[in-house]
Amino acid sequence: MAKIFCVANQKGGVGKTTTTVNLAAGLAKVGQRVLMIDLDPQGNATMGSGVDKRKLELTVYDVLLESASVLEARVRSEKCGYDVLGANRELAGAEVELVDVERREKRLKLALADVGEHYDFVLIDCPPSLSMLTLNGLCCAHGVIVPMQCEYFALEGLTDLVNTIKQVHANLNKDLAIIGLLRVMFDPRITLQQQVSDQLKEHFGDKVFNTVIPRNVRLAEAPSYGLPGVVFDPASKGAQAFVAFAEEMVQRIKAM
Repeated sequence: MAKIFCVANQKGGVGKTTTTVNLAAGLAKVGQRVLMIDLDPQGNATMGSGVDKRKLELTVYDVLLESASVLEARVRSEKCGYDVLGANRELAGAEVELVDVERREKRLKLALADVGEHYDFVLIDCPPSLSMLTLNGLCCAHGVIVPMQCEYFALEGLTDLVNTIKQVHANLNKDLAIIGLLRVMFDPRITLQQQVSDQLKEHFGDKVFNTVIPRNVRLAEAPSYGLPGVVFDPASKGAQAFVAFAEEMVQRIKAM
């Protein structure tokens, strides 16, 4: 059965989409079957996986409104080696349309129930706000991967996210837990980043992934070519770090 993970952080601009598409590509590279779900109406994870969001006939919007199944709406990203359940601006309307429907926060969970045997990993790119879309992601996930910059404000955002996860765990999804914190855009030359990194390890212990994603120009350039950095420049330090992270994820899941 597939393991389902949300990549979430209530603070914007921390590299959630970069983490999602590169982890998906890294997992595909180490032989895993992966479905990447874009739950952000901006559709950045869709475009960053080499899929044109403007040409999609079916999206995650259709899945949430139960007018299409996941297997009907998914598309294959041949360049990246994983399947994509894409999003575009239509998805912004789902917030309003889901207000009055039954089981509104469980729509994605129900849709994923029949695809478990097709994949090893399902990765969900969540929007930065705590919306009905994010709630759908958290309700169906086995765990949350939290990408974090090692900066002071990031610690504040983490407190909010931990509280949200506790609430969802208590009321909607007993399986939900933080799988791990991933330090991203890390520059060891900056003393503050080193200090925050040490604080994280002290407070969260083995919840902090061993892999650290360095600040890397090639990772930043990759989305403009519509590819994850792992595919765009496999030799770059950032790409190699994400493949190492994918291997660490596989090992962590085996140990769970």
